This record gives sequence, structure tokens and C-alpha cells, in this order.
Amino acid sequence: MTGTTMTFTFRPVDPLTDAELLHSWVTHPKAAFWMMRDARLEDVERAYMEIAADEHHHALLGLRDGTPAFLTETYDPAHRELTGLYEARPGDVGMHFLTPATDTPEHGFTRAVITAVMARLFEDPAVRRVVVEPDVRNTAVHALNAAVGFVPEREIDKPEKRALLSFCTREQFEKAVTA
Repeated sequence: MTGTTMTFTFRPVDPLTDAELLHSWVTHPKAAFWMMRDARLEDVERAYMEIAADEHHHALLGLRDGTPAFLTETYDPAHRELTGLYEARPGDVGMHFLTPATDTPEHGFTRAVITAVMARLFEDPAVRRVVVEPDVRNTAVHALNAAVGFVPEREIDKPEKRALLSFCTREQFEKAVTA
């Protein structure tokens, strides 16, 4: 990526305060793979209140210059999302991210977001490997995942989708982003 470096900060999602913003993001056609296109505002509030109360699932807003710029969720794959679908290892963390639709796309923005999310996850020395399970049809995110070091393992069937189970170790991430 050329040009200026993008810097992001993170804060926990406030389910009530952030629900209207998140609703506008997750119901947009660009967010089809987030699977909340038909959600009402109350559905979004409820979903993020459940996440806020869940010790194994966390939602964060990524901020750029103090303004919400993207959403990321992390989860313990031994307890959420992938339970029983693969052999979870100590140090595994699951991750989702969403960049909202915009009328003024910025080249390199989404790659900067996933890079920042991964860097933040690997700041925790207990995190050894990041796990993702995007829809097999989401080729755009597969390319982004590969750009930060993810290696696909296999397709799996989740209740809501056929997913591409992929992993990225700290070493794979560092090699990908310094190449």
C-alpha cells in the first residue's frame, strides 16, 4: 500500500449507542455476507447486547481519527461459531470484520483494516493463531485474508453457510505484511 499510513484505534461496541450506526452497516447490500440484511434496529441491539454479555465473544468498533470506521468481532472458536467443526488449539481466536459501504471508496482501506485487526489480535501473546470461516462465495475476503497470511485448510458446513476454514499464525502474518 502506498501513500499515508492509516492508524486505527479500537473500543468496545456499546449495543445501545452504536446500534443505529451498526444497523446501517449490517443491512446494506454490501454486507450481505454478514447475514443481517433484514435485521431491524431492535435485532441489531439484541444481537450486540448478547455479544456484550458473552465471555467468549467480543465486538469492537475500529475508529479512524475518533470516528467509527469498521466493526470487528472476536470469539473463542472452542466455545462459539466453530465448536465441533475443527480441533481448536490453545491460543486460537476467531475473527470477523466488516467495513461499511461508502460512496467514496479509498484504495487500500479494507486491507489496512484487516492488517490493523490482525496486529491488534497478535499484540496478545496468548494468541497463537487467528481462525476465520468466511462464506466460500466471498472471494473478496478470501483475497484479503491471503494478503495478511491466512492459509485455507478446508471447506466446512456451518448451519448458516458453507465456509472456508482458514488459519493464520503470528509468523505467517508477520511474513505477509513485511513482504
